[in-house]
Amino acid sequence: MFRTVRLASAMAVIAFAIRAGGHAAASSPRVTTAQGEVQGKLISGGKVHAFLGLPYAAPPVGPLRWMPPQPPASWQQVRDATKFGSRCGQWQIWSDYLFLDPGPSEDCLYLNVYTPVAADNSGRLPVMFWIHGGGYTAGAGSEPRYTNSTLPLQGVVLVTINYRLGVFGFLASEDLAKEGGGSAGNYGLMDMVAALRWVRANIARFGGDPNNITIFGESAGSFAVSTLMATPGARGLFQKAIGESGAAFSDVLPAGSLAARIRRDQEWVDSLGVRGLAEFRQMSTAKVIEGAQKKGVGWFTPVIDGSFLKQSIPETYTAGNQAHVPLLAGWNRDERAGTLSKGMTSKKWKAFAADHYGKRADEFLAAFQGRSDDEAIQSADALTTAQFIALGTWRWIEAQVNTGAAPVYRYRFDLAAPPSEVHPEGKYAFHSDELEYVFGTLDTRHGAQWRPQDYVLSDEMTRYWANFARAGDPNGEGLWHWPRYDKEKLVLHLDTKITVTPDSTRPQFEFLLQSARQER
Repeated sequence: MFRTVRLASAMAVIAFAIRAGGHAAASSPRVTTAQGEVQGKLISGGKVHAFLGLPYAAPPVGPLRWMPPQPPASWQQVRDATKFGSRCGQWQIWSDYLFLDPGPSEDCLYLNVYTPVAADNSGRLPVMFWIHGGGYTAGAGSEPRYTNSTLPLQGVVLVTINYRLGVFGFLASEDLAKEGGGSAGNYGLMDMVAALRWVRANIARFGGDPNNITIFGESAGSFAVSTLMATPGARGLFQKAIGESGAAFSDVLPAGSLAARIRRDQEWVDSLGVRGLAEFRQMSTAKVIEGAQKKGVGWFTPVIDGSFLKQSIPETYTAGNQAHVPLLAGWNRDERAGTLSKGMTSKKWKAFAADHYGKRADEFLAAFQGRSDDEAIQSADALTTAQFIALGTWRWIEAQVNTGAAPVYRYRFDLAAPPSEVHPEGKYAFHSDELEYVFGTLDTRHGAQWRPQDYVLSDEMTRYWANFARAGDPNGEGLWHWPRYDKEKLVLHLDTKITVTPDSTRPQFEFLLQSARQER
């Protein structure tokens, strides 16, 4: 099948605009939400309406700090929705995290709605609800790679959100557990559910279908997607799910037990010298972040609190108690590469196997082969990628196949991006490299000299993702056929040439799982 930017895609977008029937593209579009009227703006060359900084919950400040999200206030005048709301409290962690908002603040529970100008209030377009990554510690809906997306041009309504991060989103101290009747933490996840409820109540006014919502996210956002699928309070708020590189099935960003967490977190709170929750809620945002920063990324994460999350995520899936919705998920070929593999040789790889796996070294080398230096380098990169994010994502996919009772589609993103300021190597498909392809925002990556094949693949990926949001099936005219993983155990490889192969990583993952069980 020919792989070019096809006339069929352009004609589909034109046909969508015609079907919408004469809906004028106002330069200052207005929509009346449940809280009041908002006025947005035109972006993407006049093809998309953007409504930015819409509050989906009350500001979680003062006495509402470390409380479940509360309903947003209403307003009487037309609200300006042409600028992003503040991102949630965080410190600068990664150099590629750039923002278009006023800065970090605890007053941050805002979302953004992007809808094609052809949409009307009939409420029939599929909705894609984006949850950003960042280790549950950083990120925002205002990152340039999520704005001016071409996804709305595929006939979908795109929603991006902020949610409480780090210490503000996931602190689970003894004091909070006492106040919460034995439950604490997960405020960031509760924010996501509150945002979904807002979308369900309001999105038809923007042309979206409240009964056809796809949650999708990357890294911590993908962890969140797998978690929301297991969350009783989120049941029925979405109909499909997409996960990019991450799942709550690993020791990365773990969702631990409440008993262990409240002791640990209370010790940290006590180290700050505060006396009680009332005083802690009065401490400045900067002081709280300063204390949290010393713990680093991944210290404050979701917790099995017995209320919002009643059991571990893997246990929920094993019991078949997760949302039975179509799932599209995968990861990037080189999520974490170039570290262990640096200077690797076949001889060193065999020594590594003996040092780390002892009597099971031969089994390890059968799964992660190293008969040549090149093969040893590839296996070393495959191991670090698996240990970082791929193994957990694979376990999620397998769990959904086993008990999910819905279609599952699996991918691997293989195209190595050209050199850029963040990744000068130009030979890896690193963690988060797929984001600009999915959103059609390649030109936001600083220093990258994009090639024709990058734009072709980006066009195909936006169509795959939008098709899946539309009907639970990524396939469509002009695209390489993507088989169901739950039926055929075939993986789609997103590269200069799209291919479909059997699951070649299964022996590696099964070895790692068996090793982990023996270590317990």
